[in-house]
Amino acid sequence: MVRKITLWLLWAGFIAYAFFLTPERQAASITLLKNLFTLQWAAINPIILSIFALIGILLLIYSCVLFIDGRMQKIPFWPFVAAGAGTGVIGLIPYLALRESNQTFSGDKDAFLKLMDSRWTGVILSLNTLALLAFAWLAGDWGDFVGQFHSSRFVNAMTVAFCLFCLLFPTVLGDDMARRGIEDQRVFWAVALVPVLGPLVYLCLRPPLSLSGADAGVRQASAATRS
Repeated sequence: MVRKITLWLLWAGFIAYAFFLTPERQAASITLLKNLFTLQWAAINPIILSIFALIGILLLIYSCVLFIDGRMQKIPFWPFVAAGAGTGVIGLIPYLALRESNQTFSGDKDAFLKLMDSRWTGVILSLNTLALLAFAWLAGDWGDFVGQFHSSRFVNAMTVAFCLFCLLFPTVLGDDMARRGIEDQRVFWAVALVPVLGPLVYLCLRPPLSLSGADAGVRQASAATRS
């Protein structure tokens, strides 16, 4: 209950912050959004472009965990990831608050869940992330980014949302580890304490999701009957 209340307060607090407390001078966000959606990316600081893209990467990281989790929940994950694609963390947090802790998985993995469970998905996301980080570090103007953080509502809220995405991943990590039989808490803290890269390494190295004991027993009995 404390977790749920905390998440709802965080959700409401971020909405209030994004709309009422973020700085906005000389319609800086309007110009930036115009350049972003008209593909005039050369006019945008690479750091800002990278953060924008990394939020998409983070949403995919959550998807690799929460589509599997949603199979066992009363509410599916897909409406929230669809909302998250448009609103970022505002669309994601309600699912984190509404979901119940669950450490099991039953039933078959369809093609989509196999994709979300695949280590190759983690590898592809990792390579894209490393490219974005290198782009931001090598080509970005950090002084300009700090200036835009203090003058553009969009840049400010987006950066805070990026931090929240990183901060909240541990709330779903423990259940995913338990579903895969990972009991070493050092793994949890190694993943939780390294933003973005920790979860990506986890996706690359986590063992594939297996059937629960009950489902495995049913499969074995069925196979024995057929033979």
